[in-house]
This record gives sequence, structure tokens and C-alpha cells, in this order.
Amino acid sequence: MSAFEHDVIVVGSGFGGAVAACRLAEAGRDVLVLERGRRWTPQTYPRNDAESWLWNQQHPQRFNGWADLRTFSNMWVVAAAGVGGGSLIYANVSVEAKRDAFDRGWPPAITYEALKPYYEIVGKMLCVQELPDNQLSERTRLMREAAEACGWGDRFRKLPLAVSFSPNYDPSLPDARSDGHSVKFINVHGVPQGTCVHCGNCDIGCQVSAKNTLDLNYLAVAERHGANIRPLHVVQKIESLGPGWRVHFNVVDRSTGGCTPGTATAAKVILSAGSIGSTELLLRCRDEHCSLPNLSSRLGCGWAFNGDFVTPTFYRDRKISPSHGVTISAAIDLLDHAGANGQSLFVEDGGVPDLTHDLVQRCLQRTPRGVLRTFWRSFAHHFDSEDPVNNMMPWFGQAVDPGDGRMRLGRCWYAPWRRELRLDWSYMRSQAVVDAMIDAHKRLSAATDGRPFIPPTWSELHKLITPHPLGGCNMGDTAADGVVDANGKVFGYDDLYVMDGAVVPRALGLNPSRTIAALAERNVALLLDKT
Repeated sequence: MSAFEHDVIVVGSGFGGAVAACRLAEAGRDVLVLERGRRWTPQTYPRNDAESWLWNQQHPQRFNGWADLRTFSNMWVVAAAGVGGGSLIYANVSVEAKRDAFDRGWPPAITYEALKPYYEIVGKMLCVQELPDNQLSERTRLMREAAEACGWGDRFRKLPLAVSFSPNYDPSLPDARSDGHSVKFINVHGVPQGTCVHCGNCDIGCQVSAKNTLDLNYLAVAERHGANIRPLHVVQKIESLGPGWRVHFNVVDRSTGGCTPGTATAAKVILSAGSIGSTELLLRCRDEHCSLPNLSSRLGCGWAFNGDFVTPTFYRDRKISPSHGVTISAAIDLLDHAGANGQSLFVEDGGVPDLTHDLVQRCLQRTPRGVLRTFWRSFAHHFDSEDPVNNMMPWFGQAVDPGDGRMRLGRCWYAPWRRELRLDWSYMRSQAVVDAMIDAHKRLSAATDGRPFIPPTWSELHKLITPHPLGGCNMGDTAADGVVDANGKVFGYDDLYVMDGAVVPRALGLNPSRTIAALAERNVALLLDKT
């Protein structure tokens, strides 16, 4: 009879937590998954102003919506809140990191060759495929045209996507993006899905279930093998029982708008709450609750925004309709330092949901306050069309930034007893790589007669937003240069692991989800080999 309620507690259900829960449950372990967000379905996805869009980590009983937007002094970070984690809001791209991304910053055991078999496993689990040639969007065609005009034609490629497409889909139909054209099927994991109708809603919830989110594969398999997934369980503290662990959490009750404290015990704990979530939890355990005093002094260091940047470009006589098609479909690979000033870039097409049109119109009709005032005023003066969104191409991409951010807990001047998460990040060391991305976007825009709009949030205020935060619990050889080892084990504590984007010790310069999942596949396999 075990002395603990569970064999393993997994905190979070994104690309690390879902993999861990799945493989451990398949191996017969008693697995409890504590997920802070809701269990979303196509029937409950938010779609209008009155519905729950935002999550608030300090007040989850009041705001327990779709996405967590963290605002720091110079950086905004977007994360998902729900069963499936980041797979709910990411743009479906499931791409391997480049081989040379592992040349520096990683423990010697982590190489491209070591991860390759796990990359392949993740691809099969998520049923990745490229956008069929008969379903190219106007954005994809524009991107290929621009790449060829800039001499980058050989660097253009369609991307592997975790999306289910029907080869018989006809984009020429007058109502082609109607849900009625989605073909229902049962996926390889026994879960009902539908095929893509190119509605553009990838980031806000695919209503036809064509997006292969983690709740439709890894988590479904985990639950079929007995894993217990508990939504709206917000973990507050981890306490060592030496051996074993007690996890303290609050259970959000949406019916009453309150929280009820609870605990659970397990022989092992795996943190998979993401770069921000896992790092903040460990910081609070070390510096606020003092329950994990021996955590590395490197905790919170080495944070990267992965070079995310978007440049909207407007066309006078070309209809782009960025809400038509999957959110991202292709890339121009400049990661071999082919960007301006030798920077490593990965340029992508960006899409927007249908709701963006209405949002833009509302924002242009009123004057927002704060940082967004400058953005919307500049935006409004940049186009002549009555429908600016339809003539806009959101040039997007990632890059290899310096990864020199640092998360820490600080005190509020107005409430000194409260500890808030802070992110120390300066734009100065990242300016060269951001400007290189802007330069690439300008070249692509000019080659296709577009007018790029450089967001004043960067050009004037030097503030950025990222959906791909990495680091904070970086892998290292020892506690002197990292928080976890190559297997994700936390230095100084047995049976405590981190498996998510927090362990990635450098910017990858492209979409990181597949690397995060592959690392989790590898490290869970090693964990199971030891037990």
C-alpha cells in the first residue's frame, strides 16, 4: 500500500504535462493532473465581449477565461488557461528545431540526434501534415511570391501543422468556410474530430475540432489509461515530505465565485505549467513559502521571448483576407544567419480570427488608454480602406534573441507584504534581432507593393509581446548553471521535475511546441526506465 495518494502529480496539461501524463498513465502509474484552467469544448469557446476571455492568476475565481496575458514593464506574455494548455491557443505549427540550435546552451546529452526519435513520436501523436496544395490561402501565395522576389525562394516551405485536412475540401465554394463543410471522423486515438474549413479561428478555439489539440490525443489517451485530470485547480505551493510531496492548491468554484483550498500527495511531482507558470511557482516556493529553499540561484534567469514579432502590411489593390485559412501555413527559413546583420530569423505568415475585424472597428471608434492609445492612433492613419483587415498581411516570425531576461519576485510599493512576479528584460540587447526581423518584413512588403506598419509599441516604446516564452528553469550541468538537469530533474530535490518550455535554455528561433513535447517524451521515458 503506497504512503501517497498518487504515484505522480502533474501540474499543468500543455505540451510537457500532456506527454508526461500520457506516458506515465500508459505505464500503469496513478497520475493526477492539476490544471488551473477550464475544460473547454467547441460549445464553450469564447466568441463575444460578454464571454470569458481572460485569466487572472491572482483572482482566478473572478477571471478564469481562455488566455492569461501577463503585463510586465517592457514585455507582455500570452499563455493559455485550460485543459490542453498552449495547444489551445497556438497556431498549430509542429516543427523540429534546427540541428545547430543544440550547439550551445544545452547539457551535452541533449542533441538533435538524441531528440530525433521523440520528434517523430510527437509528430505521429499529433498527426501533423502540411497544408494541401489545393488549399493554399492568399497569405501563403503572397508569402511565396515575396520570397521569390527577394531571392529567398529556396528558403520558402510549408510547415508541418497539427491540423486535420480533407483532400476533398473545395476552397472555391461560395460558403467554403462554413462549418457544414467539415467532415466528421474518429481520429487514431478514438476521439471524434472534423476536418479544417479554413475559418481562421485556430487561436481562439477550432469549432469543428480540426485542430489537433492535446485534449484530443495525448490527454485523451492518458484519461483512457486512468489519469485523473482536474480542471480549475490552481497550485499554490509544493512541499517536500522527504520522501514524497504534498501539493497545495485552490479549487475554483465558478458557480459561487470562490476558491476552496485542498492538498494531494504523490511520490513524484512534474511541473508543466509553462515558462511563466513553473518558474513563478518555484520562485514562490523558494522565496515566499520557503518550502524549497535549496533551489538553484539560477532560477528565473535565462528567459527568452524567442524573437516573436509581427509587422502588419497593408495593400491598396490586393485582398489578403488574413482570417481565411489556418493561422500559420509556411515559413521563410533564414535561421542560418541570413537576416540583416547576420541575425537568425524564421519569417512566417500570420493569420487573424474572424473576430479581429469587429475588434479593429470597435477600437478605431474609441480612444484606448495607456500603451494602446499610440498603437491604435498610428494604425488608423495607416490605411485608406474602409475594411483594413481584409487588405492586411500580418508578417510574423521568430528569431534567436539573447535570452537574457530574468524573472523574480518583487514587492509592491502600495502593498509591501505582497510578492509579485517581475520580469527584468531590456530591449537593448534584443534590438538588433528585432530590427533584423523588421528589415526582412519591409523587404517582403516592398517586393509585393505593400506598406508595412511598424507598431509604435516597438518603434517608440520598445515594448514587445510574445506567445512563445522560454526558460526560467533552464537545463544545466549543475545547480551553478541551471535549475534542472538534462532529464528535467530539479537540482537538490529527488523526484521533482520540470517538463515544459521553462527548461529550454535558449531561444530556438522557431515555434517551440514540438521541441517541448519531444523533451518531455525523452525525459519521461528515462524516468520510467529508472523505476
